Amino acid sequence: MMKRSHNIALPLMLLAGSFFTASSYAADNTDSDVLARGKYIATASDCAACHTNKGSKDFAGGLKIISPVGTIIASNITPSKTAGIGDYTEQQFADAVRKGIRRDGANLYPAMPYTAYSVMTDEDIHALYEYFMHGVTPVDVKAPETALPFPMNIRMSMKAWNLLFLNNQPFTAEQSQSAEWNRGKYLVDGAAHCSTCHTPRGPLMEEEGSKALSGGLVGAWYAPNITSDAESGIGTWSKADLVQYLRSGNLPGKAQAAGSMGEAVEHSFQHLSDADLNAIATYIKTVPAVSTPENKGSRFNQGTPGTTLGKLRGLSQADITAKNLEGLGLFQGNCASCHEPLGEGSKDKYYPSLFNNSVTGAANSNNLIATILNGVNRTTKDGQVFMPGFGDHPNDINNLTNEQVAQLANYVITTYGKTAKPVTPEDVAIVRQGGPVSNLVTLARVGMGVGAAVVVIFLLWLFARRTKKPRA
Repeated sequence: MMKRSHNIALPLMLLAGSFFTASSYAADNTDSDVLARGKYIATASDCAACHTNKGSKDFAGGLKIISPVGTIIASNITPSKTAGIGDYTEQQFADAVRKGIRRDGANLYPAMPYTAYSVMTDEDIHALYEYFMHGVTPVDVKAPETALPFPMNIRMSMKAWNLLFLNNQPFTAEQSQSAEWNRGKYLVDGAAHCSTCHTPRGPLMEEEGSKALSGGLVGAWYAPNITSDAESGIGTWSKADLVQYLRSGNLPGKAQAAGSMGEAVEHSFQHLSDADLNAIATYIKTVPAVSTPENKGSRFNQGTPGTTLGKLRGLSQADITAKNLEGLGLFQGNCASCHEPLGEGSKDKYYPSLFNNSVTGAANSNNLIATILNGVNRTTKDGQVFMPGFGDHPNDINNLTNEQVAQLANYVITTYGKTAKPVTPEDVAIVRQGGPVSNLVTLARVGMGVGAAVVVIFLLWLFARRTKKPRA
């Protein structure tokens, strides 16, 4: 599973986030139980992931989130009256969280996934409000304003988008299901906002409900199919598997969390109660199966151990290039020492196997490319999992070019994973920049231009008709 990323990558979606360290600031007249509940909901909602910039203060905003239509900057949501949300009433706070409407009446970009938070109960919204107003330290530093390119910078356009796609219905329990199942659905659909990343998007960046949780692109990363389909999804996972993955981000022989899902595990899921993790797993196991043609053949059991190291012996660099063995050479120089020569990973499972691995077994190569470029850095109660990136430090001599990353990725896929469409340097360039750029901006501009032209032509026709002299 994967959650929303800094990419984020939802063209118009990106402003909420994760877990934070408790603040000592609290109003004397606020019930400690309400504050604790609010903090827990903020953790489940992963509010800090977007609203806390690296090295900055909790919830002070400023994080740049790359989306297909431009860079979105997360706002300060501390109770500062000059830079944050300190002047919000509870109703204004609720409108921002559930409807995407700021205190000044302007629309938020569906980034702070209010489209998911819309199902949250009044009680949970109240607890969140009390927590952010009385359990978070105010930071009087205003975050920079988001400045998307025209016409995406016209926030008024979000009103039309909301009319089309915003769910205004609060969560309603299904009486035929257990209390645990209903709790899981409430968390998955609401606070955990799983569909925000794992559901594919339509032409207007809306979630395609008929394909719920069947996989979606999230900036540089791909949030895979997590429906109950046995081949395309996670239908072969047990409930215990799901709980282990959410708690640790590691399911040896199947999957490891990186990117935005790694952050979700670190800042959100690992802090949830056992009861809630089991509730989430109970519900996810019942999500209707969606088979995606590109994922025929489970991504969890592809590949075998092996090495072609012998092909390098006695060759010069020129020979390696001539024989198209650069990928093998890059693997031996950068990967084999940790993932072992046969790709079996370390014995303690700290470094995962490269076969029977969802990253190399998937048809979509984005996560493999993103892992090579950005590495992995996930800290849980079990300790830190770290892999250096080979493309995120511009002046690092160990960085790999787009061509080299493509060669390395193709070698790993061919040797340990599922044979798929070859990775190209152009694919790597797109991932390196944070994901593909949407053509929605261009289409919107063309549409507005055509509309303006039609209006001008109509006005000219009307003017000509009125000024035309009548015949004698």
